[in-house]
Amino acid sequence: MPFLDLPTHRLHYRLDGTDDTASSKEWLVFCNSLGTDLHMWDEQVSELADDFRILRYDRRGHGLSSAPPAPYALDDLGSDVISLLDALDISRAHFCGLSIGGLTGQWLGVHHGPRFGKMVLCATASRIGTAEGWTARISDVRINGLAALVPATAERWFTPDFAAANPGVVTSVLDSFSRTSEEGYLGCCEALRDADLREEIASISNPLLALSGADDAVCPPTDLESIAHGVRDGRHVSLPGRHIVNVETPHPFNAAVHDFLRR
Repeated sequence: MPFLDLPTHRLHYRLDGTDDTASSKEWLVFCNSLGTDLHMWDEQVSELADDFRILRYDRRGHGLSSAPPAPYALDDLGSDVISLLDALDISRAHFCGLSIGGLTGQWLGVHHGPRFGKMVLCATASRIGTAEGWTARISDVRINGLAALVPATAERWFTPDFAAANPGVVTSVLDSFSRTSEEGYLGCCEALRDADLREEIASISNPLLALSGADDAVCPPTDLESIAHGVRDGRHVSLPGRHIVNVETPHPFNAAVHDFLRR
């Protein structure tokens, strides 16, 4: 089980698609959402690992990664990705991130654009929510813990039809949410509270695909349209589903990502 030890924490990561022909494949990095782990990308890896070398990881305080003391800033989350690329001697990669993972991707495009090829930003925004909303979330978690958020999280993340038809999938994702380090979750909430890249994304020159869930109330399609229009070379595609659109609509999601990266 591979880990990268950094001065304040360790990052758990996983490599897929690195077989004997790996040298001919491009790298693709997956970056998970708040309250999930690297397994949220299992359906993507199963379809894309034949064509890409894939790096996915648990962000700090999530999954098997440790949680350094909060607060965190978006710079910290983006720097973790660069530390992984450096440690694994990956000079350049495509990037796919969802929610806070997509916000991390925007930061990387602004500050480390040449390290990346194409970028896929999913169910995200350049400013997710409001400072007041995140402050309230932080207070709620400190008082009641993460378990109290599970019912509302399920409703935000998945449509009722999907949840009814796929209870095992939903339970697995929500179990990951419940296991998230409270310190790590709160640190990332603080990063989200303070992050606003609406002015900065104009400097992103990487070809960019913004993917939205058509029924996502957290980051609605208009947020993804704004990103696509705000960068130099962006396009927007909306797919059925709510916030965790890659889990709810995996095959159309995978097709959109594959077509964009191979176009």
